[in-house]
Amino acid sequence: MTEHPSRGLLLRLAGPLQSWGTHSKYARRDTARFPTRSGVVGMLAAGLGRPRQASLDDLTELSMTVRVDRPGVVLSDFHTVGGGLPADETVITVDGKHRSEGKSTLVSRRQYLADAAFTLALTSDDEGLLHSCAAALRDPHWPLYLGRRSCPPEGPILLGHVDEPLWHLVRLPLAVRRPRSGPQPIEFYGDRPLGVLPVTADVPDRGDGDQHSGEVTDEPMSFAPLARQYRPRPLYRRAVHLPDAAYGGFGTGYLKKLQSYIDAQFATPQRSTRCLHG
Repeated sequence: MTEHPSRGLLLRLAGPLQSWGTHSKYARRDTARFPTRSGVVGMLAAGLGRPRQASLDDLTELSMTVRVDRPGVVLSDFHTVGGGLPADETVITVDGKHRSEGKSTLVSRRQYLADAAFTLALTSDDEGLLHSCAAALRDPHWPLYLGRRSCPPEGPILLGHVDEPLWHLVRLPLAVRRPRSGPQPIEFYGDRPLGVLPVTADVPDRGDGDQHSGEVTDEPMSFAPLARQYRPRPLYRRAVHLPDAAYGGFGTGYLKKLQSYIDAQFATPQRSTRCLHG
């Protein structure tokens, strides 16, 4: 893949709840504050109908850049499994037996993001892969969800299969109102340097995003049920002040602005190659 592919998919991930685990283990299930590569790759694999043992090599070649429209609020859920069931219906242990009486209830604490909204750009030089992923997001083989099965999206995920996806990622309406105190920096997260974000030269930002700010272990190597594997990858972050016109608000007002943007980009001759039409 070239450093900055010019073709990609634009996705909208929004819903009542999302959860993007990075350190989840058994009784404690965390969530990152933004969609993870493992979560998005898993969503694509589900849409494509791939079994958990299938290779992920092509999907992990996709580059992902996330725009945080609304960061949401972290909620913690006290969760139980197996309580009150007959002995032959309780949770099965690793050796295939049922848990004994008095130990049948499993307790876990699970985190979610409530009322969060994100816009994503997935880029690649592989046009065939982008086409297949776009088709899978429109008509998925298995249901799509936002990190966990209990977190369905609030609407269609795919916004478009486009040229210059980062150009659109900066300009698509934000799913949030303009704060009364004035515009706040909008966070972008990526797996590659973010100095290439096409923001106007006179827009101030915090850092150029070309130095990674740490690592996150969310690069999936295998989703096989008994052999899940992930490896770390660099995380790049950039905070940009976007103009007032970028704020799209909430609800139907936002959706109308989003649709207007899509229609305008499709209809404008000089930008016909940037259209948000699949």
